[in-house]
Amino acid sequence: MLKIGSVIDGKYKILNEIGHGGMSNVYLAINERANKPWAVKEVRKSLNRDFNLLRQSLIIETDLLKKLKHPNLPSIVDVIDSDENFLIVMDYIEGNTLERLLTEEGAQPQEKVAAWALQLCDVLDYLHTRPVPIIYRDMKPSNIMLKSEGSVVLIDFGTAREFKEKNVADTVCLGTNGYAAPEQFGGMGQTDSRTDIYCLGATLYHLVTGHNPSEPPYEMYPITKWNSSLSTGLERIIQKCTQKNPADRYQTVKELRYDLEHYKDLEIQAQRRYRSRLRLFGAVIGLSFACMVSGMGFAVAADRKQGSEYEDLMHLAEISADSVEACALYLDAIAVDEGRPEAYHGFYVKAVEDGVFSDAEEELFLRLNISAHKYLQNFQKKNAAAYADFCYEMGNAYWYYYVHEENRPSRAVSWFQTALDYYAQDASREAECRRCKLYVEIGTFYKKVIASQIDGTDAGMYGAYWRSLAELKVLNDAAPDRELITLRIYREIATRVVEYVKYFREDGVTGDEIIVMLEELEESMRQMEQGAASATQQEIEAIRWIIDGAYKMVRSTYKEGENK
Repeated sequence: MLKIGSVIDGKYKILNEIGHGGMSNVYLAINERANKPWAVKEVRKSLNRDFNLLRQSLIIETDLLKKLKHPNLPSIVDVIDSDENFLIVMDYIEGNTLERLLTEEGAQPQEKVAAWALQLCDVLDYLHTRPVPIIYRDMKPSNIMLKSEGSVVLIDFGTAREFKEKNVADTVCLGTNGYAAPEQFGGMGQTDSRTDIYCLGATLYHLVTGHNPSEPPYEMYPITKWNSSLSTGLERIIQKCTQKNPADRYQTVKELRYDLEHYKDLEIQAQRRYRSRLRLFGAVIGLSFACMVSGMGFAVAADRKQGSEYEDLMHLAEISADSVEACALYLDAIAVDEGRPEAYHGFYVKAVEDGVFSDAEEELFLRLNISAHKYLQNFQKKNAAAYADFCYEMGNAYWYYYVHEENRPSRAVSWFQTALDYYAQDASREAECRRCKLYVEIGTFYKKVIASQIDGTDAGMYGAYWRSLAELKVLNDAAPDRELITLRIYREIATRVVEYVKYFREDGVTGDEIIVMLEELEESMRQMEQGAASATQQEIEAIRWIIDGAYKMVRSTYKEGENK
């Protein structure tokens, strides 16, 4: 750590520490000759397990900022790379982060949020229109400083990158879960200006609702769910910013800025549509009232008709050969009677029966969520136990079957958490409760591990993670859910041995313990392979190949450890 009163590079006197994190400290310094304050960010090499990766990130940050000049960006004046630390001297910004403001005050007034958003649009537009466009990629409240006069400054360019037109994908997956766009996690092309639009939308959601999208329930609901007085125009903007498909978002920051400047006009348009629907509804109600007396005699017949319609839709769904069509029919059955569990369970079974929970099936599923009809909320009120079971099933659908493999745990955790909240109160569901708890623990590990590695705070995480994986295997082997789920648990264990074996050893997991686990996986798969379908056999062969690599990694790593 830098000593208070010391002078850096012969001109920057350290006055006091003003911030610190797992991988760096920030100090207030003064150039006594110029009588000007500066912020000095110190990153100590001894505290970072992989300093070369971090140093590369810091060099990117400083090189990018040196090229930029904008009132909502800090300026870097000096970079000092010594044997002990890496120092960045930059503008001292007097104020607090928006994250601290949220912690102290909670959700912010939407008028303030909209004003901050316009400033952030200005700075993003500046970055995106450089001769070589710069994609920021880590917009979140902790990276936005609020100055005393009300302006905001975007800080921390450690994850920014220059956009390269011919690239088909980013080389590194960086960002913050909850705020990061889906394409930041790989497999969906390279990040571009629309990535920053998603991150800004997620940030606005947090600021205006007070609900952190990187914490349970891990979903960005319409903002009026949390506060009905919020603008439906602003809600529409945030929802468009945070669409999963980049093509469905605003395509430029200029488009977003225009709507933010007119969000109250968007609200007026929404109100007009609502009034139109209300007038139509009133006409229908009037007609219904006129027929009420005669209609009362048909109540029993109506109930019978509803039941018959539900059964007809269920039958059509069950016999449909097209999974998307079947899922849509189950959705129609839910619209007829949202309190019956059969259609929800049928939806899950049909969505995963081919081994993939597809984008089209997910799009149908999202209609069940917080839509105008609020099917799931009403289902929960009418049948809490069945609702918990469905949440558990959808957790499985996302964890094991979701088409975007890199996003599986992050999408699944909130559903397991909801099921866990119910199962924890029902002694007869102890096994399900424990499974859900393990999924939440493992999902939390995946969410935090990359940031913890960079911060150097990941020690101890891997041992707990290994124990959770091992217990999940034991629970599943005792009461197997589905063959494919069993195999994907086995694949996960073998893959993570290859990836984390060094860290497992550092956290006290013995080599013998891992070898026994791998041998158990092989024996279980030998038994499953007898009479198995060709697809299952192919999956088993793929896992065996990973296990072979895992054996080599274990022997190499633990032999290396013994020789030290």
